[in-house]
Amino acid sequence: MRVLNNIYSLLEKAIAGQRLSFDEGTALMKSNDLLVLGKAADLIRQRLHPERQVTFIIDRNINYTNICQCRCKFCAFHRDEEAPDAYIISREELFKKIEETIAVGGTELLIQGGIYSKLRLDYYLEMLKDIKSNFNIHIHSFSPPEVMHMVHTSGLPLKEVLLRLQAAGLDSLPGGGAEILVDRVRKQISPDKISWKQWMEVMTTAHSIGMKSTATMMFGHVETPEDRVLHMIRVREAQDRTGGFTAFIPWSFQPKNTQLNTPTTSGVEYLKTLAVARIILDNVPNIQASWVTQGSKIAQVALSFGANDFGSTMLEENVVRAAGVTYRVAMEEIIHCIKNAGFIPAQRTTDYKILRFF
Repeated sequence: MRVLNNIYSLLEKAIAGQRLSFDEGTALMKSNDLLVLGKAADLIRQRLHPERQVTFIIDRNINYTNICQCRCKFCAFHRDEEAPDAYIISREELFKKIEETIAVGGTELLIQGGIYSKLRLDYYLEMLKDIKSNFNIHIHSFSPPEVMHMVHTSGLPLKEVLLRLQAAGLDSLPGGGAEILVDRVRKQISPDKISWKQWMEVMTTAHSIGMKSTATMMFGHVETPEDRVLHMIRVREAQDRTGGFTAFIPWSFQPKNTQLNTPTTSGVEYLKTLAVARIILDNVPNIQASWVTQGSKIAQVALSFGANDFGSTMLEENVVRAAGVTYRVAMEEIIHCIKNAGFIPAQRTTDYKILRFF
């Protein structure tokens, strides 16, 4: 009973707008009182977003190459250069995908790909310039591992690389490559990827030149509850310094076709982690539900566990699909899920400006 009362006191503290410590957040993450956690997260969501709107964006996730030299153990998408299905996207195919996106009202491109030594900074700059010279669309692209790859292959300082990308047309950064922001975990699941401090350095440097970003967390593999909370605390600390994160997106690891033999994360564990994220991340305005890994029904429930954003229509998604998960959610179903949960659906831009209500 003492532990239970302690959980209630922690939640009352958070609901009142007070910040929780690492130890307090860990106590919540280890709690099994799902509904109480969800209710607290929902009350915090209501305080931050009293208008009862749930936003979503129309975008497309385009992977410019599946060739990757990192070979992360959690990834089923990467291919070696010699693989028969290895590819680098052509401009013709890229432009066709962009045209299709704009035709259905899309406002954002999420362009990401593997870490491939033959693709240097000029490749990315030319891609950005070609897109911007032909289309009026927000480019929310290139995760920190990709940016650091450009730094290493160009020999230029990080800030200079980001400034050149920005000048060529890059508008904001996605939060990919974060996985868990704890190096002990990263060494187990992605030993050839950048450290958590390098990931954060890319983000805070981007924020310093006026470029916003999101932050993600992939959980449900080898990490501990403490690791999840530390990840959130590190995002919160960076947000205190820069204010550059627009949203936090926790999503559950999908083990099929990967090298990690771990059980699939349950909907209960996903909802608990999302609720704790809303409770701990008091300075990140938006928490995004992940229908890509959990499906539309759990994502709908997430709207009562702290989430205020339904993510994107994601006209194309290849990385999670390679791990055997193929949820597809049309815009009509997103709108239906939001309305049925008692909220007002609203299409947004990348920076959370409302375009229209439904």
